[in-house]
Amino acid sequence: MSRRSLHLALAALFVAFGLSRAEAQYAWDVGIHVGGANCLGEMGGKDEPRRDFVWDMKLSQTRWAIGGFARRKINRLISVNTGLLYLRIQGADALTEDYRPRRGRNLNFRNDIIEWYLRPEFTIFQDNDLGGRGRYRLDFRLFGYAGIAVYYHNPKGQINREGEFYALQPLQTELVDYSRIGLAVPVGVGFHFTKKRRHRFGFDMGWRTTFTDYLDDVSTVYEDPSLMPDPVLGAQLADQSSFAYLDDPTLPAPQNYGWWPDTPGLSKKPKNIRGDPTHNDSYLTLTFTYSYVLRGQSNFYRQRYSWIRGTKRVGRKSRAKF
Repeated sequence: MSRRSLHLALAALFVAFGLSRAEAQYAWDVGIHVGGANCLGEMGGKDEPRRDFVWDMKLSQTRWAIGGFARRKINRLISVNTGLLYLRIQGADALTEDYRPRRGRNLNFRNDIIEWYLRPEFTIFQDNDLGGRGRYRLDFRLFGYAGIAVYYHNPKGQINREGEFYALQPLQTELVDYSRIGLAVPVGVGFHFTKKRRHRFGFDMGWRTTFTDYLDDVSTVYEDPSLMPDPVLGAQLADQSSFAYLDDPTLPAPQNYGWWPDTPGLSKKPKNIRGDPTHNDSYLTLTFTYSYVLRGQSNFYRQRYSWIRGTKRVGRKSRAKF
């Protein structure tokens, strides 16, 4: 090997070592989410029967989603992100203008959700020098993720969309005592730009699949209100079809909804359908993100500024000589 080649190899090794140390110093970033949330459930969708994924979402019912997060870079391909989100989802059958069975049901809800998530992020594409100017002042990263989330929710409803909101879970409108705490699987994609290694601006789109059908308090069939914890209020919130029928008599009659007792001497009457238990509820978040990249402390920093932290370096003691 020539002397020139040896010098180039040593220089490349030195640069690689310096970059690896620099990357380790910029491993953490902390930031915020600001955006919106929507849901896919039993009510308030578009003007046709329920469809999966985003095709049945009512964009006018998009509400806020805010939160904070911390992210740790493991290597070039993987980071780990954990955070808290506070969001609202809601819907109302009255907003479905042309699909008459849903509009005749006339139910509504809103649900404030607090979510903690933990997810690995996998780099799909990355450019450390966006624009190729050689200054490395702006980089770009596109990533996908799949993780786990724990959430607390509390669906509420109004009587004919007017006045006070009532918590629906304690009323057991379908005689189901479902939990307010649940698990979800967040899956999504995102990207961010990092300016001068410190300021990170991005966008995050995540879909949460849950294991409950009661984010909107609707799932199966109408039940006997007399068996509910509060029969009067429970009956008012469980079946609101009569309000819609009074406003528009061309809608399906109230006999198609609600609880109707069996007629003596006749065969047992089937219960009217209230929801669709074959599909669990899910929700979507779209947020803009900003985070600040934390610079770690190198050995040089610790040695030079250790006095700030109140520590004292003790040099190696030598033997006394006489």
